Amino acid sequence: MLSTASLLANDAPAQLLPARELMAFTLASHILLVPFGVALPFITLLMHHRGLRRKDPVALTLARRWSAVMAVQFAIGIITGTVLSFEFGLLWPGMMGRWGDVFGLGFGIEAWAFFLEAVLIAIYLYGWRRLKPWTHFWLGVPLPLTALMGAFGIIAANSWMNTPQGFSLDSQGKPIAVEVRQAIFTPMFGPEYWHFVGAMLMTAGYVVAGVYAVGWLRGRHDHYHRLGFTVPFTVAAIVTPVQFMLGDSAARAVFHKQPIKFAAVEIVWNTGTHVPEYMFGRLHPDGTISGGLKIPQLDSILAGFSPDTKVTGLSSVAANDRPTATQATIAHWAFDTMVTIGSVLILLALWYAWSWWRHRDIPRSRWFFRCAAIAGAACLVAVECGWITTEVGRQPWIVYNYMRVSEAVTSTRAESLWAMLGIVMAVYVAVFGSFLAVILKMRTRWRIADEGSAVGRAEAPPESDTPYGPRSKPEAAATAAGSVPGDGSDRTPGGTS
Repeated sequence: MLSTASLLANDAPAQLLPARELMAFTLASHILLVPFGVALPFITLLMHHRGLRRKDPVALTLARRWSAVMAVQFAIGIITGTVLSFEFGLLWPGMMGRWGDVFGLGFGIEAWAFFLEAVLIAIYLYGWRRLKPWTHFWLGVPLPLTALMGAFGIIAANSWMNTPQGFSLDSQGKPIAVEVRQAIFTPMFGPEYWHFVGAMLMTAGYVVAGVYAVGWLRGRHDHYHRLGFTVPFTVAAIVTPVQFMLGDSAARAVFHKQPIKFAAVEIVWNTGTHVPEYMFGRLHPDGTISGGLKIPQLDSILAGFSPDTKVTGLSSVAANDRPTATQATIAHWAFDTMVTIGSVLILLALWYAWSWWRHRDIPRSRWFFRCAAIAGAACLVAVECGWITTEVGRQPWIVYNYMRVSEAVTSTRAESLWAMLGIVMAVYVAVFGSFLAVILKMRTRWRIADEGSAVGRAEAPPESDTPYGPRSKPEAAATAAGSVPGDGSDRTPGGTS
């Protein structure tokens, strides 16, 4: 931050740094919730389907509990998402005022998807023991589709910022003759979207499985923990190698469509062929690189499958049209961290696949479960790194090659923005602290319900009727005849989540 501040102090508005920091903090916080909003509905419905098809009360219990977590997470996402919506207009009025008519439809799509997802989550929660089992399941099926629709809108807007098209400019440089279809389906949309979806499935799968991996390490080797681990981990393990290929495709799209951004991510200074690949390393303002692991010719091979592939360097454009050496290093480290995590997770997925192929069982090694327990946290780090790569690598442009970040920033005084950042940070600490407290409280109630403690029942009623609290006895009696046996009232020993 200090390096960036010193670079910005000389040639940028004073309010640019606090505006960037405020946007970065809120985005980095919100993106931690996104995998669960996008992918947890799918994983929950997968477990729900398994419970109905196999008449498995444990699977139904897990699905219902995950749906409760999904609802709490969605409520927190409303708060953080609303803050981001206001910040686009408040912090970057230059971009929204000039370009909003071109790419704003993506935000509109996301808003409608958000609204539909809220309605469907409410219906899904209401449906437990109030609807016929399969009717309830099918009413939940649109949930993952609305989540993908929301991701569609956001990625459409972001991909347009990376590869803007679908408009013409008048004599004053203002966009006219907007082609909505071209503005949505930009050259970077496909690679970005599918890479994003894969990342969300991986992250949600590994995080959820990690909870039950911790339980397994603590000796809870029951059906509840085995099933809670196996289903989400299998989803994540299947997606992991596919995601690696999607990431490679996205990086190659950046090479063709955003060559200067690619040069920043790979810290390439001079244009040429037979360009080496640096794992980590630091780029200096004079173009030299210190540290890191140098692999000869690999960057050209990865970019174009041949060492003769020409890679454009940062020095091919003016200094004010490219990321600084510090920004390029940040993007490069973020990208390499993301790739390293992805590569290690492929090994973990292969370990799991090998055990299942040889023994039709999950690995029994404690080291496997230790790795699985931290895989979710590693995925969250990778998601943050992916966002940093995308946004920092595009600098100094907020709309690639059309508008600089400094041209879009608000005219609000820097002191006010710093104060706003402090307030937002305090609010977010309280919000995420409340989120954690609620989740822990739910876990405690579920553990009490599973253990069937008489004392515990007196202190905290079990969640045997609904995922958000017990219903009255007359209402429960009225619908008990139509409930699925074991859809939550059956107890399973040792549950923790």
